[in-house]
Formats: sequence, structure tokens, C-alpha cells
Amino acid sequence: MRTAPPIPDVSLRLERTCALGEALSRLPYVNAAREEAFRRRGIATVEDLLYRIPHRYLDFTHACRIEEAPLGAVCTVAATVDRVQGKRARSGMQITEVAVVDETGVLIATFFKQPWIAQQLKAGDRVALIGKVEFNYGFKRMAAPLYEKVDGEGSQAGGILPVHYVTEGVSVAWWRRITATALERVGGSLDPLPAGLRARRGLMSRARALRLIHFPQQMADVETARRRLAYEEVLLLQLALRLRNDTGLLDVPAVAHVQGAHVEALRRALPFELTDEQRACVDDIFADMADPARVMNRLVLGDVGTGKTAVAAFALASVADTGTQACVMAPTSVLAQQYAVKLGPVLDAAGIGWALLTGATPAAERAAVCAALETGALTVLFGTHAVLSEDVAFKRLTLAVIDEQHRFGVHQRAELRAKGPGADLLVMTATPIPRTLALTVYGDLDTSYIRTRPVAGAGITTKVLSEANRDLGYTAMHEALAAGQQCYVICPLVEPSDSQDDLEDVPGVARDEATGEKAAVRLHAVSEQVERLRRLFPEARVEALHGRMPTSEKERAIDAFRAGETGILVSTTVVEVGVDVPNATVMLIENGDRFGLATLHQLRGRVGRGSVGGRCFIVTFARKNGRPSAAQERLEALENTSDGFELAEIDLRLRHEGEILGFRQHGGVSLRFVDLEADTDLIEHARSDALELLRYGRGLAAPALEPLRVEVVRRYGDVFKEVSGG
Repeated sequence: MRTAPPIPDVSLRLERTCALGEALSRLPYVNAAREEAFRRRGIATVEDLLYRIPHRYLDFTHACRIEEAPLGAVCTVAATVDRVQGKRARSGMQITEVAVVDETGVLIATFFKQPWIAQQLKAGDRVALIGKVEFNYGFKRMAAPLYEKVDGEGSQAGGILPVHYVTEGVSVAWWRRITATALERVGGSLDPLPAGLRARRGLMSRARALRLIHFPQQMADVETARRRLAYEEVLLLQLALRLRNDTGLLDVPAVAHVQGAHVEALRRALPFELTDEQRACVDDIFADMADPARVMNRLVLGDVGTGKTAVAAFALASVADTGTQACVMAPTSVLAQQYAVKLGPVLDAAGIGWALLTGATPAAERAAVCAALETGALTVLFGTHAVLSEDVAFKRLTLAVIDEQHRFGVHQRAELRAKGPGADLLVMTATPIPRTLALTVYGDLDTSYIRTRPVAGAGITTKVLSEANRDLGYTAMHEALAAGQQCYVICPLVEPSDSQDDLEDVPGVARDEATGEKAAVRLHAVSEQVERLRRLFPEARVEALHGRMPTSEKERAIDAFRAGETGILVSTTVVEVGVDVPNATVMLIENGDRFGLATLHQLRGRVGRGSVGGRCFIVTFARKNGRPSAAQERLEALENTSDGFELAEIDLRLRHEGEILGFRQHGGVSLRFVDLEADTDLIEHARSDALELLRYGRGLAAPALEPLRVEVVRRYGDVFKEVSGG
């Protein structure tokens, strides 16, 4: 007679699940000194430790004896240190030679400019060396190999050892030992993913994934375990985003917007025909807005100059036909004013009332705008963060439009929608975003793409210049001014005294092309460049624009440039979006390696918007020798393509996803396990599975989804506390 398998002890599984949140000090071997060392690395709990995965592995399954190590190949050698010797080359460079031996021979490892290795290694230590094997001066050698003291663990034939970025106070061996203890502590814990979902996607349990990613039996285990953890990471983020979006909307009826006379009047008022992509986007928006059962949450991704503003205008006209109100919130007063300049006359022609509200709006005018909003006399409000103020109240807000969403915090989006319960949401950005990143970070939004410019313009040529040949840029500026055209000069700083600590991708030193000597990198500031350019270009009016100026001064500077009164506008990146001056044909960007690809692409999109071709010059320190930096690779890519979405994919390969969007600084999260290049299928599966789970159990309230709901709340409860009952 067959006996049933034993029923797992549920209380034990719950205990082990809860152990993930335990303080690290609860584990054996974690004394006060080690606890403090882990804390310095941001590790305070068992979960923190287990989710800090190894950065590489020592694979002894392919370790060679010294005699068998093939020349010209990269391999792993486990051996014993025989001697350590420090030397100095004729050039003065410090060299450390470590001779290691096994029963078959001798190998010499050479380390350059690392004198501390002589203190870290001593005769008798067991080490693993990974590097390319060469033969010269009578010995097999490795130049600058990776190395690890294995404390005897390397004798485990066929084993794979994890290597972490350790901190002072915790050795690699102790890190491994404590990690192994932590894995035992949480072994058999509840898995947040339903068993059926894991089976359908071919995923192992979380406990097994954590064990294999820390202590793989074969190297293939690492990738399999990573994908399991990456899927969970994306799924939980998708669920959190969807739940956050649904919070407060679950019991609020959607507004069924209509399309009528105002939409038709707007169509007639536009001075151009919509492209096929624009029409498809408008159709998506109208379908969402007319749905009485579902609130719209849509993202419009469009490259520079693709006409997103015109698409948004149709959404505003539909609101007017419905007899309700809309608000368009922009991150800068420059962009908000651009909306008023571009869309205002078109809305006027369509009989739609509108107003602009920024921090510079006079008190009397502000009061009049607020009064008109409360009575419903005003249909559309353009504005900055100023629209979030308590005195700005709508009679019936049914559409919130947010431009350049990643520049706002998640709570600001919620604040605007709170002014109109059940309001549709339209998010727009001219920052090209890789598809996988859009699916992940904007997982709560349906997406429409506009890739083609309705008016191609005359195009833009981009040239990267070194400091030595910046005169090429100045010559182009002189030519443009002589032809009655205008120019931009972009700087990373406002004042020379500003701190450079937070500037990204700027090397501390650069090599002078003429002498080959190192020199400090000089970061240019708006204030000094204004004075310099006034001397170099006496024929032109040169003015400044930056974020520290009062809003009224910024608006005056933009108005003067738009009217053609200013010949050269010296600015920070505040002109990145929202400035459309067709007569501007030349842009010179100082310290180009200061900026990311998306920003540079947006900036150069400010020129070449009219009938005359635009020219963009990016000045940076060039290096004659050495491996190109990520910043230099970005600049090279910018010279070679004008496709924003192609550049976004390149940017993703060169930079962390959070640096592209800045979403870590704006209420988002970083992705620890997901590979946004390789995991497209995984991301799409997780997104569709999240939607299916939410359809199955509204708010993840179904009993079968309780472990998943608890995990979402545990990780993201502060983002959607209403869902968790907090």
C-alpha cells in the first residue's frame, strides 16, 4: 500500500519565509564587527545578503594544472604561492610578481601598479588565478590575472566558488560561509509565485534560484537562476505599477468622452494633415477615452519633432466636446509656455478656452484663472508644478496630460489625478526609451509610438570637436549669424564655482592632444561663456538662460530668442525640450561627455527645425591613447545616427537603465537581476502574466494569490499603501 508524502510543516515554511526580513545579526558568525561591515555595504537583513549576488565565479570545473595550461588561452589555475616579489620598471612603474607552484610546474603572475598585493599574498597561500597564459623568459606567465585566495576551498575538485565585492571586516571566505548559513535559514520558504505559473513558464522555485545563483553546480545554473529571479522582479514591479495606478480608481467610474464639433474644428484648424502614425495614436487615445468601463492610462513615445503636441490637442478637444476639463503639466516653465504658444492659437480657432499657469503668473491673473477653473468656464490649463497647488481646483477634471513623465515623481502624477477622480491619463515623452525599458518601467501604461516626423525639416549634421578645434564651431556660428540665423551654446554649469561632484561621465583629467600631458578637465559655465561670447561675437546679442533664473526672466529670455532679438542663447539643458525656434541653425555643446545620449539627442533637436539645415558641434576632451570611455562611445554613436530609438538602445548598452531615465531619483526602482537587452521575452511574459493575475484576482485579493500579494506589499507597500490597507 502506497503512503502519501508527508505534508510540509506550514508553520516552519512561514517561519523560514519571515526569516528573509530578519536582521543579519541573527545569523551565526555575524558578530558586531561583521554586522557593521555588512551595514556599510547596505546589507542589514538576510534578504539584503541573499539578493547581493556574486559578481563573478571561480570555475574549478575547468581548472588546469600548470603543465597543462594551454598557451594563448584564458584558463583557471589553482596553485600555491611560492614567493612574492616587488620590482620597479625603468619607467618607475611598480610591478609585483607572484610565483605559484603545483605538482606539475611553476607559473608567474605579474601585477602592475598594485603593490598592495605583496601584503595580501604570502608563501603558502592557496590561490586561484584566471587569465591568459603566455610563455616568456623561461616560464608560463599570466599578466594582470584575476586572483582569489581560496583558503583551501579550491581543493574541491569540480567546484565553483562565488566571488563577492567584499568590504573591510568580512573576507571572501566568511562572506561565503555566512551566505550558506542564510540559505539554510530560508530553505523551504514559501514561494510568492503560484505553482501553476512557475510550471507554465518553466521556472524553478525562488529558494532553489537563490541557492544556485550563490553556489552553482555548473555555470549554466547561474543564468537559469538569474532569469527566475529576474522574472519575479519584473512581475512584482508590473503588479505594483498596475496596483498603484488602480488605487483610488477601482470604484470610480470612468468618463466616456465623446468626439464632436470641437474635434472637427481642431482638425480644420491644424495647418497640416496628420501622418498615419499620428492618426493611429489619436485613434488609440479616442478609443481609451470613450471606454466607459476603463480609465485611460496611455504613454505616447515620440522622437524629437514627431508631433506629439498635435496628438495631445485632439485629446483636449475631446474633453471640450464632453463638457469637462483637462490639465497639461510640463516639467519646466519653458515647456509650459511652449504649449501655450503652439497650441493656444489652434485651441482658440477650435473654440476651446485655455490658460497658462506657472510660478511667474501674477497674483491677480492667477486668481482669475483659478476662479474660471472652479466654475468650469475654462476648459484647458497648461502649467508647471504650480497646477498642483491647493488653490487650483477644477469643476470637473477628466484628463491629465503629463509631458516628460520621468522628470516628475510618482506622487506628483497621483496628486494631479487626485484633482479629478477617474480622470484619464496621457503621458508623453520625447526621450526615446528602449522598448524593454518602456515595458518594464512604464508597465502600467499602454504604449503608442510615433517614429516619423511629419515635417522632416532640413536635417541636422553632428560633429564632435576637441578643445583644439572648437574654432570650427565658432566659424559655423559666425556664418549663421551673418545669414540672419540664431545659435545655441549649451554648458553643464551655471557658475564656474558650482560643485562638480555630481557631474556624471566627466573624467577627472584629460590628455592634452598637443603635449600628451595630463590636464584638469575644465567644465564650462553659462555666466563666463556669456561674457566670452560677447567679446567673440560683437555683432550679436548674447543672452543667458538657466534654471536658477526667476520664471519671469526665463520667459523674457525665451521670448526674445523666439522673436529673433537674441542671436546667441547660452543655456543649460533647460532648452532640452519645449523650445521651437525654426531660425536657430547652430548649436555648440560644451563638455559633451557630461551628458547622456538622450539629452544630447534632445538638445540637437532644437536646431534644423526649419528650412535651413541644422549643425550641432559637441566639444569634448579627446584622447589619443587608451580604450574609449562610455561617454566617447556615446558621442561617436551620436555622430553616426539621428534615429532617437536606435540611440536609446545604444544608451542602454552603455549605461545603467536608471541613468537613462533618472527614475531612481524620481520615485522609481532600479532593476537588480533583469538584463534589458537579453530578457525581452521574459519581460513580455511577466507583463502579460501580471495582467492575467489581476483579472483573476482583483487587487490580488484571491486566496491563491495571497503569497504574491504579501510579497508585492512587502516590497512596494509605500508606493500603493491603499492596496495593502496601510
